[in-house]
Amino acid sequence: MTIIVAIDNLVKNFGGLRAVDGVSMNIEAGERRALIGPNGAGKTTLFHCVTGTYQASSGSVKLFEEDITYTAEHQRTKLGMGRTFQITNVFAELTLFENIALAIVGTDSRKWIWNRTVESMPAVREQAVAGLEAVGLRERANELVRLLSYGERRQLELALALNTQPKVLFLDEPCAGLSTSEHHRIFKMIQSLPREITLVMIEHDMDVALGLADRVTVMNRGRVMVEGTPAEVQSNPEVRDVYFGHV
Repeated sequence: MTIIVAIDNLVKNFGGLRAVDGVSMNIEAGERRALIGPNGAGKTTLFHCVTGTYQASSGSVKLFEEDITYTAEHQRTKLGMGRTFQITNVFAELTLFENIALAIVGTDSRKWIWNRTVESMPAVREQAVAGLEAVGLRERANELVRLLSYGERRQLELALALNTQPKVLFLDEPCAGLSTSEHHRIFKMIQSLPREITLVMIEHDMDVALGLADRVTVMNRGRVMVEGTPAEVQSNPEVRDVYFGHV
């Protein structure tokens, strides 16, 4: 299989604190990888280093065999990397349509056309509407984001990430804080994503993580502790002790 993301001996220090401590990981094309571990294990910090929010202290990250360790965040997006955040990151005072149209235009040369409105760009309008329809929000396209429930904001954020046309998508706790019905809806949306999109996901809900993943990486204290199939990880006694609790 083709390696899409290659992380080699990645380290991230914050002063005297080593939040990520020599993590190595290979993500294959089309794979669904879950990243789990207790709070403070370094999962989100690793995401930030891989996607460009933070700069790694040492080690390397490659995307499609290209070294992106010190590449700017927006350049990684252009190369095919998308992500969502642990806390929703949308414009609350804009409409759903305006949010997604900004995401589309912001990733290509059309953002430099100052004398044109989005309404005069039919391709953008069509793509934005299709993106909202894909996550079940088309009927609310002209509503302000601040009127959405938390789960609906999660749906919008997923639409924003998908409309950058990522080849690999990083999801940071996509089901956190959702009601039962919202949880089920987001799970189904993630499950239905095409295998053309490689998926890496942090998730504390084990039903979600183990239900969606082909492989699971368990982190603890900034390091990779165990990696394997969902069944292998779930039956590992060390994982049960550290993450699931004694059984």
